[in-house]
Amino acid sequence: MSQREWVEKDYYKELGVSSSASQDEIKKAYRKLARDLHPDANPGDTKAEERFKAVSEAHAVLSDPAKRKEYDETRRLFAGGGYPRGGFAPGGAGGFSQEFNLGDIFGAGGAAGDGGLGDILGGLFNRGGARTGSRPRRGSDVETETTLGFREAAQGVTVPLRMTSPSPCTTCHGSGAKPGTSPRVCPHCNGTGVINRNQGAFGFSEPCDGCRGTGSIIDDPCVDCHGNGIQNRTRTITVRIPPGVSDGQKIRLAGQGEAGLRGAPSGDLYVTVHVSQDKVFGRNGDDLTLALPVSYAELVLGTTVSVPTLEGRVGVKVPPGTADGRTLRVRGRGVPKRGGGAGDLLVTVKVAVPQKLDDAAVEALERYREAEKAAGFDPRAGWAGA
Repeated sequence: MSQREWVEKDYYKELGVSSSASQDEIKKAYRKLARDLHPDANPGDTKAEERFKAVSEAHAVLSDPAKRKEYDETRRLFAGGGYPRGGFAPGGAGGFSQEFNLGDIFGAGGAAGDGGLGDILGGLFNRGGARTGSRPRRGSDVETETTLGFREAAQGVTVPLRMTSPSPCTTCHGSGAKPGTSPRVCPHCNGTGVINRNQGAFGFSEPCDGCRGTGSIIDDPCVDCHGNGIQNRTRTITVRIPPGVSDGQKIRLAGQGEAGLRGAPSGDLYVTVHVSQDKVFGRNGDDLTLALPVSYAELVLGTTVSVPTLEGRVGVKVPPGTADGRTLRVRGRGVPKRGGGAGDLLVTVKVAVPQKLDDAAVEALERYREAEKAAGFDPRAGWAGA
């Protein structure tokens, strides 16, 4: 596949978004398609598998702002006819005749990989197809998600993640050649991946047809990956989630992303953690929060109540005369911190009002209300609405 054929691929159409789509729109479109087309959800469906590969390829380019910019710029250049396959005729409308080498577009002196357009294309299309120059390319980063329970996130947990992504071929170890053989340097381009041609006073460069721009030829390709060196492989990765991870936080796993080409390093895996809500606990930074139901008598007379923590239970003393809504702090019983120690447990007392009382309780409350008045207690004393 030539570079022109690569840039003529419409990655935006693959994801079903416009060329002006935001990164969030691209991510949402990819997640939906990847979920619907995933091989695990469509066992034996070769069409869905091919679409999954195409969608993954499109996302690998458009999700990376730098690659997306290069793709857009390169596509505008070539789509507008800016890539002349047959060279240029000298002496245009302006009648100029000085020598102009189109190899400069692809890199200094027409060689690939020297910072010109060849470098751009090589950086963009690092998954199969044509590549200018034989320099290995690092694999793309991969993103996935996992959902944890509240207490798992607070205390830390090890979770297995099952994912399907491009990985080095286990048969040829990423070389693309059948085991026992090796790729050889392309004799047509001497390993550069680019052929320089002259037409009159003009020179131009194009991908080498002999090696399809890779700079090397595989005479006996690997039967499992068909010479690509990469396979879509389902694997299970064990991820250690550190204590105290918060909702939306990303965990980076170096080298666990997409495989690099021709032995280049793999990309990284970024795991976005979602944390479920808990029935008892809330969270404020490294502090745990909970609401403690108490009776009016307990607030007035004081008590000690057993409350839950991440590790078990602890007794919380409610002093006599505690006001409803007051927060009591239990130090060191919160979320573990990265540097050691833990946050606090913040217990907010909430008075529970009985919805039904028997006659004896009603009479007791009536006597208590009269005693309050006799003692001069006014709950609305000093209130602005009085």
